[in-house]
Amino acid sequence: MKQNRINTGRRSFLKAGSLAVVSAAIAGSVGNAAAQGAKVDEKDAQAQSLGYKHDATKVDKAKFAKYQAGQTCANCTLYQGKPTDAWGGCAIFPGKQVAGKGWCSAYVKKV
Repeated sequence: MKQNRINTGRRSFLKAGSLAVVSAAIAGSVGNAAAQGAKVDEKDAQAQSLGYKHDATKVDKAKFAKYQAGQTCANCTLYQGKPTDAWGGCAIFPGKQVAGKGWCSAYVKKV
């Protein structure tokens, strides 16, 4: 009888522990998604002043002569996502996401 109580207690403990791990993983992924924030709006005043575009090929090259083909947010030092991420954080736009294929005049080549 005592052996049965021990096995039942251990099973309950393992079930509860498993549920806690799964709950923490789900909460973490939801928290990360919320922390990443909204996507930068190209019409935002700061985005316009920096010439930010979701698609670097659409940058006004006459107004932003610094732009060179191949420069994107994904290969910028300020980009906080992985180079393969479609969207990621940026030090210039805290709490917001920029397109990996985007560009702005604050671009600094990642070394």
